[in-house]
Parts: sequence; structure tokens; C-alpha cells
Amino acid sequence: IDLIISTLNMCKIGYFYTDCLVPMVGNNPYATAEANSTELSTNTEVYSLPSRKLVALQLRSLFIKYKSKPFCEKLLSWVRSSNFTRVIILSSSHSYHRNDLQLRSTPFRYLFTPSMQKSVQNKIKSLNWEEMEKSPCIPEINDSEFCIRIPGGGITKALYDESCSKEIQMAVLLKFVSEGDNIPDALGLVEYLNEWLQIIKPCSDDPTASTLRWKIPSSWRLLFGSGLPPALF
Repeated sequence: IDLIISTLNMCKIGYFYTDCLVPMVGNNPYATAEANSTELSTNTEVYSLPSRKLVALQLRSLFIKYKSKPFCEKLLSWVRSSNFTRVIILSSSHSYHRNDLQLRSTPFRYLFTPSMQKSVQNKIKSLNWEEMEKSPCIPEINDSEFCIRIPGGGITKALYDESCSKEIQMAVLLKFVSEGDNIPDALGLVEYLNEWLQIIKPCSDDPTASTLRWKIPSSWRLLFGSGLPPALF
């Protein structure tokens, strides 16, 4: 989401007020000059690009215990009242939960709610994407019923299930990832989304060309801290 907001220079239009997330405030994560570096950012902000009919919601904080379900309900209520055509969730899942088949294939998966499936199925077929497989509802129990599981995906599964029952057009795009430097994972996932929506168009036939065009937010420079202080040496 950071890459999309930064690359398209989306405008902040507000924030999603909620008591479900740990409070947070910080400097402008997309600062381009000293003049706008002191603008404040909060834990849940909304960005917009009217020319593309695109709205982005960026979460920057952790859920308070037992508050994730109320947040999902409030978020989907906002989605319906705002008359969004469709919702796309960019998420991830623990790579160490992959089965043998998933280990031998692409690390990207998708999920569509039934109402979404109808409108995009032909396009997705042309992309040869792989749908998230069902797995035993109770891990390690072979005779357990099979269901969709997204371990490490936070509220992704809850939002997907609620959207299915409420007939909301929702797509989940995710990548199997490991802890550590996830910048390559972010670039990979946004490229995966770009195959479908063409947020930015490649300048050539080189598949890596569009990857180079994503604008890295200034805040990512401090992803692992500000470096070692010279006084140590």
C-alpha cells in the first residue's frame, strides 16, 4: 500500500477513527522535502486518487486484544455505506505453513468472494493465477474438514468470510513470506496486483521495468533503524 500511495502521489483525505487499534502518531511517511516532513500521520489513514477512482486504506498499528472482529464489522459497514465497487486486500501468510504443492509453485495466491468471481473470472483465467488452496481446518489431523486458512494473515480471513456472507465484491491477493526484510515481498505483491489492474504500465517488454518505476517511500530508509552511531567506533 505504501508503494501505491507513494508512486501515485495519492492525497490523504482523512483517517478511519477506531478504538480497535493501538494509538500511534508519527511523521509524514511520504515526505519529499523538509517542508512536508513534519506533517503528522496516524494509525489508520485514507488516501484517494479521484482520477483513477481509487481509495487506499493504510493500517500502521496493532490490534488491541479482542478488537479485531469489531474493526472488521466497522470497516465493511463503511465499505457498504460508501458504495465502493470492489475491495482488494493485500496480505501475506506464513511461508513455513506451505504444503509440498505450494512449495513447488508460485508464492502468490488469490481469493475472490462469489460476487467478485463472476465479474473477473475471464481476466484471471488469462493471468494463470493460482487460487488459495483449502487445507485441513485442524492442522496435522488428516480426517479434518478442509477450509481456507491464512495463518499469519491477521484479519484477512475474517474480512473475506464476512464479505462472502454480505455479498461484497472482495479480492484477497497474498504472498507467502518469512520474517525479515520484506521489501522484496512488497515489490513482488504490488507487481502481482499490477498484472491485473495495470496501476502503472511497463515502459517496455521487460517484466522488471515496471518494478523499477515504483516509488520507494522516504520512511523506508529507516525500516531497520537509523544505522550505527559513529561514536561506537
